[in-house]
Amino acid sequence: MSLFKRSRLLQLFILLVVGGGLIYFFFFNKMGIKLTHTNMHQLSDHLRDLGWTGRWIGMLLIVVQTFFPFVPFVLVAGTNVAIWGIKWGFIVNYVMSCVGAIASFYFARYYGHAWVEAKLQKFPVVQQFSVRLEKHGFLYVLLGRLIPVLPSSAINFAAGLTRVRFIPFLLGTLIGKLPIVFLESMIAHDLFHFQKYKGRLLWLLFVFVVLLVLGNVVKKVLTSNRK
Repeated sequence: MSLFKRSRLLQLFILLVVGGGLIYFFFFNKMGIKLTHTNMHQLSDHLRDLGWTGRWIGMLLIVVQTFFPFVPFVLVAGTNVAIWGIKWGFIVNYVMSCVGAIASFYFARYYGHAWVEAKLQKFPVVQQFSVRLEKHGFLYVLLGRLIPVLPSSAINFAAGLTRVRFIPFLLGTLIGKLPIVFLESMIAHDLFHFQKYKGRLLWLLFVFVVLLVLGNVVKKVLTSNRK
């Protein structure tokens, strides 16, 4: 066996061990279950009590949520905003969201084809979106980030399965995630301080709903083209 193949197998083994450990922690460990099944206030209070360990868990949750969106992003984003404050909370959410996107892109491209393809079958629109991704990688990654045509994880995996080059994917992700992560971090912050910021929260939610509507329109266009 060549050194390259051994290196790939070692990386895959490490990925499986880490992934298995994370799944065990968040779904079968008492502390993990508590973290994933409590509301934003309880989760942020608990992580804050853990000190820097809690901060690292909050950061790691963003990456895990990219692979396994078992909780809404806004919940995890709100937790980090509560721990770090709005400025650093947004930075943490943005950086770790991009890290998670890159990790899932490479996972789909080199390691998890069968698992990813099975996961993407839940989204009929992926086929048409993937065709456009291959032709206009940067544009459609950026579009998918700015308006929710597909879940963010589906975009990462779809790009990894296609022939989209990494640099267009990276640029589309870095630019596209900036406004949407900021929006979701602000919504989470204002939900946390509802009485003080309910007016601004209303406008933020309005913008978010508009993006959802636009995403639904684009999804229908892609679906009609598929038919």
